[in-house]
Amino acid sequence: MLAFWGFCTIAVLLTLIMTKRMSVVVALVLVPIVFALLAGLSSELGGYILTGLKSVAPTGIMLTFAILYFSVMNDAGMFDPMIKGIIKFGGQDPTKIAVGTALIAMIAHLDGSGASTFLVCIPAMIPIYDRLGMDRKVLACIAALGAGTMNILPWGGPTLRASSSLGVDISELFNPIIPAFGAGVLTVLVVAFWLGKKEKVRLSSVGPLGGSSSSFVGIDDNEDEEKASLKRPKLFFFNLLLTVGALTALVTKTVPLPAVFVIALPIALLVNYPNVKLQQARINAHGHAAILMISIIFAAGVFTGVLKGSGMIKALATSLVSVVPESFGAHLPLLTAITSMPASLIFDPDSYYFGVLPVLSHAAEALGASGIEVVRGALLGQMTTGFPVSPLTASTFLLVGLAGVDLADHQKKTIPLAFLVTLVMTLVAVITGALSI
Repeated sequence: MLAFWGFCTIAVLLTLIMTKRMSVVVALVLVPIVFALLAGLSSELGGYILTGLKSVAPTGIMLTFAILYFSVMNDAGMFDPMIKGIIKFGGQDPTKIAVGTALIAMIAHLDGSGASTFLVCIPAMIPIYDRLGMDRKVLACIAALGAGTMNILPWGGPTLRASSSLGVDISELFNPIIPAFGAGVLTVLVVAFWLGKKEKVRLSSVGPLGGSSSSFVGIDDNEDEEKASLKRPKLFFFNLLLTVGALTALVTKTVPLPAVFVIALPIALLVNYPNVKLQQARINAHGHAAILMISIIFAAGVFTGVLKGSGMIKALATSLVSVVPESFGAHLPLLTAITSMPASLIFDPDSYYFGVLPVLSHAAEALGASGIEVVRGALLGQMTTGFPVSPLTASTFLLVGLAGVDLADHQKKTIPLAFLVTLVMTLVAVITGALSI
């Protein structure tokens, strides 16, 4: 009977989220509570919820301070010299411009926000693309690949959702796929080089699409006074060293994961903005970006706490195992990885990571495979490489809108290459043992 109530919970959750009949936060909290009450679990419900909230608290803490930290670094202009240098490096060479676009997208996506990435990358590069006559679809494609691959980072939405949904430490998910992640980054740069080469050949044979008279606008030419007043160019090396130190501590686990940015943020604020009012203004300016994601994380704690504590997830997995051949189970991590990028076109991140993935993970464990490996496989494509082409994410529409390209054209050009990046990462994950076959 628990399997029935678990199925009802997940089915209703997916329906409400995918049809946008209810917000994610409301659905994640109310749906499991309603079905737990219908299943006669009212006396234990409070304990399940509390356990779930405790399990996601470290993730919520890390997310909050990571978003604020990288937003402050962006305010202080830590990324500006890198971006300016990349633009200068590109010069008039379409190949270098394409590679530079990928680097800018990756650097800009260190804050984990697709919207801010595209707002930094696209306006900075459009004047250059237009002046040289390069195809804007190439710009949108490269920016999407760079941002999508970087979305695997520990503070990215998919990794945080996966950790919260399964109650797994982020380091257990991310550290084993670091080689695969590195291969993905390298693949994006190779693809960008290839696309740039193609543009160079096309432009040399047919001439530029745009006119050479197009105005060239630098990244800071239209920067308003308020943003300019927040820049701290003299503190660039300090901010860079602080960021490198924080990322090193995150990967090596020399400091507990939730504490890394809890420590780094106050240091960054104190050094860059000693004025108390200015510190508070920076927190207020970026707090809204963290609130929605944090609320989703804690709402997910309620959802997973109820489903796991009540045994619904285990019952569902047992039911699935009964109809799946045992030999199939060993391949679930690999199959999840291969299908993860296309799954971004069908499932939004909340539906997949909170509804689909827990069942797949527990079913894999029941069939003798690793549930954690299933989650790692999902991270190689589902709303990582797949998010900037998915019609289910607002960032996709922001990207194509800023670049001035048609969504269908963007998807046609980018989806095969995004899938290629996922396949390369999957292969490296298998070779390095992060995924079993």
